[in-house]
Amino acid sequence: MEFKFLFKNKVNQLPKGPGVYVFKKGRKFLYLGKASNIRERVKNHFSQSVGRDNLFINQVSKIGYLETNSEIEALILEANLIKKYQPKYNVIWKDDKNYFLVGITKEDFPQVFITHQPKSKLEIGNWKLEINYVGPFVDGTVLKQTLKILRKVFPYRSCKTLPKRPCLWYHLNRCPAPCLLKTKLAEQLPNARIKMKNECQRNAENLTKILQGKKLQVLKNLKKEMKKSSALQSFEKAAKIRDQIIALEKILAHGKVFEPEKPKEKDWNSIQKNLQKILKIKRRISRIEAYDISNIQGEMATGSMVVFTNGKPEKIQYRKFKIKLSGKPNDVAMIKEILARRLKHLEWSFPSLILIDGGRVQLNAALQCLKWKFKQFKVIALAKKRNELYIEGQEKPILLKNLPREIFNLILQLRDEAHRFAISYHRKLRKIDLLPKN
Repeated sequence: MEFKFLFKNKVNQLPKGPGVYVFKKGRKFLYLGKASNIRERVKNHFSQSVGRDNLFINQVSKIGYLETNSEIEALILEANLIKKYQPKYNVIWKDDKNYFLVGITKEDFPQVFITHQPKSKLEIGNWKLEINYVGPFVDGTVLKQTLKILRKVFPYRSCKTLPKRPCLWYHLNRCPAPCLLKTKLAEQLPNARIKMKNECQRNAENLTKILQGKKLQVLKNLKKEMKKSSALQSFEKAAKIRDQIIALEKILAHGKVFEPEKPKEKDWNSIQKNLQKILKIKRRISRIEAYDISNIQGEMATGSMVVFTNGKPEKIQYRKFKIKLSGKPNDVAMIKEILARRLKHLEWSFPSLILIDGGRVQLNAALQCLKWKFKQFKVIALAKKRNELYIEGQEKPILLKNLPREIFNLILQLRDEAHRFAISYHRKLRKIDLLPKN
């Protein structure tokens, strides 16, 4: 990547998107920075030059810029370019503790932390751990927010010493929780320590590469790993990697960390009209319920019901179910059970639309269970593999990607929220089961 340069009197020709900019005098780089809006940030340097800006702003002859897809990429690119070009006024400030580094310990379960005082080794009790550092980064606040976002894709450990029980980060799915090895889990699952070690080190390695600007390499490796897992019929692992790829691509394409983004209000009337057309119904759609199942080989199975009203989640109306069915795992029977139990609650408002996680089989099972009420609401099912939408009364499924964007987003949001709620309850039951019995 090479900078595109303009004379300083051509500021209005700079792009308005995120990226990195540099001030240049002759062939020398004076100062390098990042911005969510390159044009506005550079204008601020000239119109409101205060403090350190006054050291170099009058020397500037040209302004260079590099555009990025997101603000996160701008942050990472800034760090790499400062290291490469060593701009004079960035280097002068380096000793003033304005620079931050991400430290990653070399151990079985790597710890990730931010510091501006790097040490070759980290002392914990009698142990001395070697550390890899990535950086330098200029903006500590933005760096923290970036790590928080990337932690959703690559959960990592941030505690100095492993606690006796999992902390909040584990329950938020932001940490693999190697501390679980201190509980019954290590005894119940074969090779638990090896699996945990591999996951922690893999996530730390991918995080390091992302912060080094090697996103293409990470995505390529993840896709290879997904195909390999699929070939070995390890479909759950392949699906997890697929979700990581999708999340990472989305973050690196749209990640905003410099300024809070104002949420856009949804036009529910417009969305409702499109949804009525797709479902071939005329009645108003207000309350939508989505259902999902979570279990491991039928053990500690849970079900969830999430509720959206006019396109927005109504969390106070969410319901969770501990599946009573025992024996071999049977998602169809479990769906029937939670729907039957839901219908007993006549005090709950009835929905206009029900979404089931699954395909044609799950849709038919739901219709059998709901037949005495089916005239009041429409039932649809979403199959995970190809995101095919099965609609009651329609023979062929519809690919979700072919639907209008607002419908695509709504149905995926419903499905994902039902899945999140079901799996969070399932994990809670597993955690309770692992606690020592008195």
